[in-house]
Amino acid sequence: MMQKIELGTLDQLIIHNIGNKSSEQGVRLGNEPINYDNVAEILNKLITSNFKFDQLFQFHLSPSLELNPVYTIINSMFDSNDIDSFVIQSKNLGQYLYEKSNHPQIKAGELAVFYLKDCRIDDESVDCIGFFKSENKQKILRIEDTQSGYGLAEAEGLSIQKLDKGCLIFNLNRDQGYLIAIVDNTNKNNEAKYWTDEFLNIKAINNAYHQTIQIMETAKQFIAQSMDTENEITKSKKIELLNRSVEYFKNNQQFDSKNFQQQVFVEDGLIQKYQDFSHSYVQQNELEPVYNFTISPKAVKKQQKYFKSVVKLDKNFHLYIHGGQDMIEKGQDDDGRKFYKIYYQQEN
Repeated sequence: MMQKIELGTLDQLIIHNIGNKSSEQGVRLGNEPINYDNVAEILNKLITSNFKFDQLFQFHLSPSLELNPVYTIINSMFDSNDIDSFVIQSKNLGQYLYEKSNHPQIKAGELAVFYLKDCRIDDESVDCIGFFKSENKQKILRIEDTQSGYGLAEAEGLSIQKLDKGCLIFNLNRDQGYLIAIVDNTNKNNEAKYWTDEFLNIKAINNAYHQTIQIMETAKQFIAQSMDTENEITKSKKIELLNRSVEYFKNNQQFDSKNFQQQVFVEDGLIQKYQDFSHSYVQQNELEPVYNFTISPKAVKKQQKYFKSVVKLDKNFHLYIHGGQDMIEKGQDDDGRKFYKIYYQQEN
């Protein structure tokens, strides 16, 4: 069941500048919380509008959570709950982020660490520690007074619309690694995973949203990767399987692994190949195997856009396929030109 989360009141805020370690840019750490009264409304909007709570996370590290540096820093901040400790531990957080910012492509930026009081999770009141890093600055034109009227000057600052990277840690379920929401809008390449994997070291909480994402991604990867090696599997056949996968999740409220495999892959040989791939995929990605769960419509909507239903033929034609593999023939004529032959009963 999805937890209802409402953010509380901003209580403390401090800012540090974190450079790129591989370039030896260093850090500049703030020594005291800043006064944000004149921008409190904008800050609250920035935080509340950027974090979503569909997929939640928790700290982890084998063999013990206590070996996760961010987890131990957050423990100290919650335990002490005073300004001096907040400042000291925020500096520790900034220094540790710098240690993990050692890839040449990681951008320098400001790290804002803040404390939220009286957040609501379902019917429970909890505090929250959050932070976000601003890596990409937004340029604006500032209007300036002049003796003759007005002038324009270029200014650069933090976007109030979109955070680059962020994290909210709610003081709940400490022994399991807390309850965490994240933002990672610059996680396009492997080096950008330093935020979630190297710095925070978090894993998704195994709820309905995560389970739906996991199975849909497993099916997509199986169809895209494993079946590429089989010459008899055409692209149109792959698209039909992708469409059947999506339709299963859209038309069912409860996921059942056996029923899913029979409806989507149908043939015994293909089902066995999917089972073998799924077992390997779970092990390689350190996931928990799931067989039955309540399907999350929000997760289906998110994943659906990644299930392509189009065959691109050179630069001239796009075929949108939503099923009916038996109504499509693929061939090659005597001149070596490839073709698709499509049968239909009516034209709409």
